[in-house]
Amino acid sequence: MSLDKKEHILETAVELFAEKGFEGTSIRDLAAKAEVNIAMINYYFGSKDKLFEAIVEHRSGYIREKLELILTDNSISEIGKVNLIIECYVNKILSNHKYHRLLHQELMLKQREGIHDKITEIFTRNRQVMRIIIESGIKNKVFKKVDPELTIASIIGTINQVMLSRSICSLSVSGRKEIDPYSDEHLKKRLVTHLKQIIHAHLLHN
Repeated sequence: MSLDKKEHILETAVELFAEKGFEGTSIRDLAAKAEVNIAMINYYFGSKDKLFEAIVEHRSGYIREKLELILTDNSISEIGKVNLIIECYVNKILSNHKYHRLLHQELMLKQREGIHDKITEIFTRNRQVMRIIIESGIKNKVFKKVDPELTIASIIGTINQVMLSRSICSLSVSGRKEIDPYSDEHLKKRLVTHLKQIIHAHLLHN
């Protein structure tokens, strides 16, 4: 099985899980949509739960690599790193809103312990990178003595509010129902600018 074909199955699974829910999607549905046979899916993923775990691991690779590069780049200041993280998260989450809604559904429902633990592990690992940067800024007296965890929650929570509801986001942020908040570049720029303004005021000394 080629890597492209495997990725096709994973991407198709995201679409179906987001549309019909995890429980409402069968392996037979996935095989039909992806135009592969059931045996192939079972051979490579073993079960629907393992398929979901593979989706999470596959999708988390990019953001993890990006965060690690930001963390280890000594040429970038702490506030510069925070800026890059905000840009990274806004673009990544809004561009993959179906996947991220799926993650939040699993976190809230907690019906599959293995999947829940895998998602929590990834979220924790990514938040750790952000916490290290904020704590470094505090230690170097570049940042105020803020609560790192709640600072991270403020960033991610704002982006998630935009991501989770298309209609509410469209009305509250743009005032126009017809706008697609997930592909509108102007909205992304507004969100990035807004978050930077709030976080700069929160972190930086006057």
